[in-house]
Amino acid sequence: MNFIKRIVLIEDDTELKELYKLILKSVDKYQFVNAYESCEEAFSNLAKDKPNIILMDINLSGGVNGIEGTKYVKSKFPHIEVVIVTVYDDSELVFEALRAGASGYITKSSNYIELISSLDELSKGGAPMSSKIARLVINNFHSNPDSPLSQREKDVLKLIAEGKSYSQIADILFISKETSKTHIKNIYSKLEVNSKSDAIEHAKAKKYI
Repeated sequence: MNFIKRIVLIEDDTELKELYKLILKSVDKYQFVNAYESCEEAFSNLAKDKPNIILMDINLSGGVNGIEGTKYVKSKFPHIEVVIVTVYDDSELVFEALRAGASGYITKSSNYIELISSLDELSKGGAPMSSKIARLVINNFHSNPDSPLSQREKDVLKLIAEGKSYSQIADILFISKETSKTHIKNIYSKLEVNSKSDAIEHAKAKKYI
């Protein structure tokens, strides 16, 4: 017997928040518990709200953003499913959200049926994504198989493209700062470039990343 899933919404757009509350309250198999305008406010009530699912906006105004919020939720309450709901369909944000532990990623242009269908898919163990997001994910896997870069070098270059520093790259990949610099030197050599911007541009043009 399926139990009713408890849902918390974190969204700072008042109009959208009210719309989602209306949609969720109209469906018997989901219980709308609470809506918050910030992660900080929501986090202080998670133990009381006991959500099974959190619908999380990415670009929250001020304080903790949706990606940082997702990391926090998954570290403290790993059983809670987080679905990112946002206007953004940027590939870097998509993968950053998924790396943070999000179980799905849908755009705010999703209609009533798409939102409920996404929740249904999640409840069945799936990973809901709107069609535009799914296309971004598929395109990411269509990288050039003839890339001269190793997987670790691709990881480093992707982080460079995200604006990460040597120290941040080292922390994320669990390597030393010197090792991250060595990888970058090797990338420059293999791609025959002399700058980060040239390396990123060349790698993206050739679909190496």
